[in-house]
Amino acid sequence: MDPMATSARSISVIIPVYGESAIINRTVRQVRASALDRPVEIVVADGGPGHTTLKTLREPDVAGVRCPPGRGVQMNAGAAVAGGDVLLFLHADTRLPEGWPEAVDRALVRDGGRVRAGAFSLAIDSRRWALAVVARFANLRSRLERVPYGDQAPFLDAALFRELGGFATIPIMEDVELFRRLKRRGEPVAILGERVLTSPRRWERDGVVRRTLGNWRLRLRYALGAAPEDLARSYRPGSGED
Repeated sequence: MDPMATSARSISVIIPVYGESAIINRTVRQVRASALDRPVEIVVADGGPGHTTLKTLREPDVAGVRCPPGRGVQMNAGAAVAGGDVLLFLHADTRLPEGWPEAVDRALVRDGGRVRAGAFSLAIDSRRWALAVVARFANLRSRLERVPYGDQAPFLDAALFRELGGFATIPIMEDVELFRRLKRRGEPVAILGERVLTSPRRWERDGVVRRTLGNWRLRLRYALGAAPEDLARSYRPGSGED
């Protein structure tokens, strides 16, 4: 029997948003189109003022959650209503690769089912060579550390996510904190060869060098023990989804 025939599990895609009215419908359509014929649940968790992103959502059969701001808070709120066996967390400005559910399935049957968490590799939607270099180093780092960032569309077995207690409700580095906890438990983390395509808007707004060095500085300070609250005060996100 083909092992993939028994490994496909239901997947919930959780999209935390803050002021993403301009792109949310396109994001939902892309999730569905790239899933090919695979049905997936989509949950949009809106932490923005007045929950305006949900008010502009026109795509059918999407679960909307109104919640306080903060990406960790929003992703936990979305996960609380999600019914999938697997939870995938997606930034609104990131596009999934074609056939991504099958890539997730393959990851979660590795080593006899020992792998229960993973993420995609990263590509940035730009022809600028500097951003290609940024993506290359990001992928090298995530493969070495097995600690992906949120813009790599991380996914986890839903039971494992709930066993962990979800994301920490901290203002920044919630993605890093979660995968560091997984590493301490000895959980293997799959970094897939398939790539998500994320928007270059953060680098274009802040400048490639400034943004990249700023991200490295934040990560280093966090590794050295800086409190997330202190890091957040020195971070200029521009929007809640950056």
